[in-house]
Amino acid sequence: MALFSSLSEKFNHIFSKLTKRGRLTELEIKEAMREVRIALLEADVNYLVAKDFVKNVSEKAVGDEVLKSLTPAQQVIKIVKDELVTLMSSNNQKLAVSPSPPTVIMMCGLQGAGKTTMCAKLASHLKKSGKKPLLVACDIYRPAAIEQLQVVGKQANTEVFEKGTQNPVKTAKQAIDHALKQGYDTVIIDTAGRLHINEELMNELKNIKKEVNPSEILLVVDAMTGQDAVTVAQSFNDALDITGVILTKLDGDTRGGAALSIKAITGKPIKFTGVGEKIGDIEPFYPDRIASRILGMGDVLSLIEKAQEAVSEEQAKEMEKKFRENSFTFDDYLAQIESVKKMGNIKDILSMIPGISGKIKNLDIDENQMQVNKAIIQSMTPKERKNPEIIKASRRQRIAKGSGTSIQQVNQLLKQFEQSKELMKQLKNGKFRKGLF
Repeated sequence: MALFSSLSEKFNHIFSKLTKRGRLTELEIKEAMREVRIALLEADVNYLVAKDFVKNVSEKAVGDEVLKSLTPAQQVIKIVKDELVTLMSSNNQKLAVSPSPPTVIMMCGLQGAGKTTMCAKLASHLKKSGKKPLLVACDIYRPAAIEQLQVVGKQANTEVFEKGTQNPVKTAKQAIDHALKQGYDTVIIDTAGRLHINEELMNELKNIKKEVNPSEILLVVDAMTGQDAVTVAQSFNDALDITGVILTKLDGDTRGGAALSIKAITGKPIKFTGVGEKIGDIEPFYPDRIASRILGMGDVLSLIEKAQEAVSEEQAKEMEKKFRENSFTFDDYLAQIESVKKMGNIKDILSMIPGISGKIKNLDIDENQMQVNKAIIQSMTPKERKNPEIIKASRRQRIAKGSGTSIQQVNQLLKQFEQSKELMKQLKNGKFRKGLF
């Protein structure tokens, strides 16, 4: 399921009814807002947050400016989007940077939220922007916690500072001295978690905070726990005065209750989200983009960023040239498969395209088909990849056997490839221009 798909589907249903009515009455808007409130509650949004949200939208939506406009439904949708952005926004969405290095980021959270992995993801993200982070192992209680940080640290190509099971406060202090000597500009401290909040945990975190004076105290919470995530955030904020939240497993949260409630309840922003299991699966949290996706308006900026990460400018130009010259081969097709895989789940990618999100629920997208096609292409010889027209019956039989597929599947891929090349040829010759515009 795509991000926020459940809430997005309900909102699309509510607002599609409004757009069909033309002019709107105050009663019709109030009825729509009642449905919006129910949709928010079903999405596990905090009751008070949902109540205030609907109240704010209703006050702005029933004015003469909206009711007497030519496009009242569009005006209401715009108000809803603006209120969603306000609900999730903050003026300190970006990470704070210390005026004198290193910037210290203290990561905290309960066990099972993905805190240790998120430390490495954050380090990987910061490295992309030219930072030199150091990971610090201060969870001395959970079995193999230090080893886990070393494993994910290696994946993020980041050094891990650890002193075994010595006092975490002492380790944190020594790590900062080490960072200063070795030229690290950012220190990310992986603190201990617990299965539940208790006084012992909070006292240790308070002691680390007092000793290292972090620029950021980021709480890692599991988005899929909904209202529990909000309760946890409130408890940690009361004890530590956190500076922000990182939501993990947001890609698995089809409802969105935590994302829509946390800032309103704690007053602290969501700064990053985890959207997958790989080290690179971390994204800054952009309230305006999330609001657009919830309302089915897509998220073109995030889509462009994902594409730029997956395909370099040189690769894109080379591919464009091949499309123009109709010299696209199966090797290029293979490269395209790898690029799409880097971008993530296909339904999530499609949900970023404006106008598509509401229609992808019933789309039958077989994610495994890409793997099947990849296996078939890899069973071809270099000559066959460049000249697929030479792939006759005996070759097709060999390719099917080598890839563990059927001759029908090989035939299907060859047919799709030929259709793609024919389409490129027609586009190049301008035959489709009338039909497209």
